[in-house]
Amino acid sequence: MARVRYGARTGAEIAAARTTKLPDVWSTGMVAVWETDPDAVAAVLLPPLKPAGRPLARVSISKVELPGYPLGAGLFAVAAAHGTVEGWYPLVMPMTHERALTGGREVFGEPKKLGDVTVEREGPRVRAALARHGVVFVEVRGTVDGPLPLPEPAPKTDFYFKFLPAVDGSGFDGDPLLVHCVREEKVRRLERVTGEVILRESAYDPVADLPVLRLLDLTLGEKTSGQRGRIAERVDAQALLPYVHQRYDDPRQVHDAPPRDSEGSGS
Repeated sequence: MARVRYGARTGAEIAAARTTKLPDVWSTGMVAVWETDPDAVAAVLLPPLKPAGRPLARVSISKVELPGYPLGAGLFAVAAAHGTVEGWYPLVMPMTHERALTGGREVFGEPKKLGDVTVEREGPRVRAALARHGVVFVEVRGTVDGPLPLPEPAPKTDFYFKFLPAVDGSGFDGDPLLVHCVREEKVRRLERVTGEVILRESAYDPVADLPVLRLLDLTLGEKTSGQRGRIAERVDAQALLPYVHQRYDDPRQVHDAPPRDSEGSGS
């Protein structure tokens, strides 16, 4: 009988998938960091995360030219701290392909959503943007001024909450988890950009609530990174529940289907 492809993989196939080392994948993108409203930062953080020393927001917009599979990836985050560990708490991470979305959400708890990601350069002029549902809710544009010294490889920590909505709609299936995801970032090109960050109103991605009060850093670069995650602690479900809407366009979508027979249904 021909192999049934939905059947079990062999032990060798499972081991190969776990141990395969991927080559460095380089992306080209813009990164902006700014001071924002400290009350707004505090409002989006939930226990056990707390505001970091400065009320910062950060957006990263990149394109990865994978052969035959170009990928756009975005991130909008605020500075946060978990105990003595400082890092970033992403609110939304638009991705242009489902492959990049599902792994990050299911393994790490990343708040990824399908969206449109643009990175363009024409001479010294550069523009990057994030869009969903026809709204360009983040746009970064400016002029490249010149090269910057390359930073040494350094780890960066992102905080994620990993959870599964409960089958009966009552909360979660199991305790939510706070994940520390550490990225070892290498940079091979970095340029200073003079420009601006524009945040536009969006009902689905309301990042405009974290305004640009003072732009601190704006760069264009080529980077690669590997990542590893660990569960830092279990989180109180009732503390997390009010913030679940940050991940979904409509939190009702998790349990919005009317009861019906499962046979013949699909989702």
